[in-house]
Amino acid sequence: MEKIKSPIGRVFIHITLFLFAIYSLVPFVWTTLQSFKSLKDANSRTPKFIFTPTWENYTELWLRSIPENGAAIAYFILMTVVLLICLLLFAKHIPVRDGIIYGFVGIGFIALLWGIPQMVDTAKFYDYFINTLIVTVGTVTVSITIGSLAGYSLARYSGLAGVVVLIAALGFRALPRLSFILPYYWIGSVTKLLDTHILVILTLVAVNQPFTIWMLRSFFMEIPRDLEEAAMIDGAGPFTAFRKVIVPIMWPGIISTALFALLLAYNEFLLVRLLTQTNWTLPVAISRFTGGEDPRHLTLAAASAVSATIPIVLVILFFQKNLVKGLAAGAVKG
Repeated sequence: MEKIKSPIGRVFIHITLFLFAIYSLVPFVWTTLQSFKSLKDANSRTPKFIFTPTWENYTELWLRSIPENGAAIAYFILMTVVLLICLLLFAKHIPVRDGIIYGFVGIGFIALLWGIPQMVDTAKFYDYFINTLIVTVGTVTVSITIGSLAGYSLARYSGLAGVVVLIAALGFRALPRLSFILPYYWIGSVTKLLDTHILVILTLVAVNQPFTIWMLRSFFMEIPRDLEEAAMIDGAGPFTAFRKVIVPIMWPGIISTALFALLLAYNEFLLVRLLTQTNWTLPVAISRFTGGEDPRHLTLAAASAVSATIPIVLVILFFQKNLVKGLAAGAVKG
């Protein structure tokens, strides 16, 4: 694509992008404002943009009761989260192996999530948030592990069987969501896995796996065979060459695919709603506040929507460079 040199054309493009950005942001901004309004302000006939903000909606959503030392606990949790995020952002500048830092941060977040219910009396929404994390992390981990191995194999194998597998994966991807419900519901009934994280993860992996395989295969196709062949000449086995040579080069592509798989699993509503009765995730939990006639649900729905969006925004911002790099280039071309 040639660069537009006309000043009028560039101004038109910038104005169009600015208007599109406003169009995309206005619903989220309005929902955020609604989440900080009192019930009277939120249900006002005239939309209010100037009001006294309140934390009552978030407090009611996340807590059953407010402890006496609630402010101190909130500051402690906030400072812990900020510290862990800073460790992630500046991991390359710390004279310690990145793997150790990432492992420490992961353990820190797990300990924090486990410790919050020990410090405060959390509401049911917190349990839904934990369910969402378990299902999302499990789905992404399994999908990327299988997808990386399958995508690499299909990128290097050019036989008829590889074409059949790719076409079959594409066919499964084209199936509607409801086609997966009955078989997995039957499997859950037979194995007593209904309303469990395992069944939801297996179902979401089955739904998202064709996408991860096709996307990762396209990234692996851009990596020249000479790299792994050189590693094998130096004594590395096929799996060692894949793990130590190919994966580091493929890292932007793996992160890009993982983010898409994360979004698909994090936002899934239909499969989770039909396969679970109590272990709901956030999209299903939010639906509790959007279909009722209670006017109180208006502000709670806004607070729950903002709460569910913030983790995704943070993840996208943190992996933004890798996402852009993976989508733009994929990997090193030979």
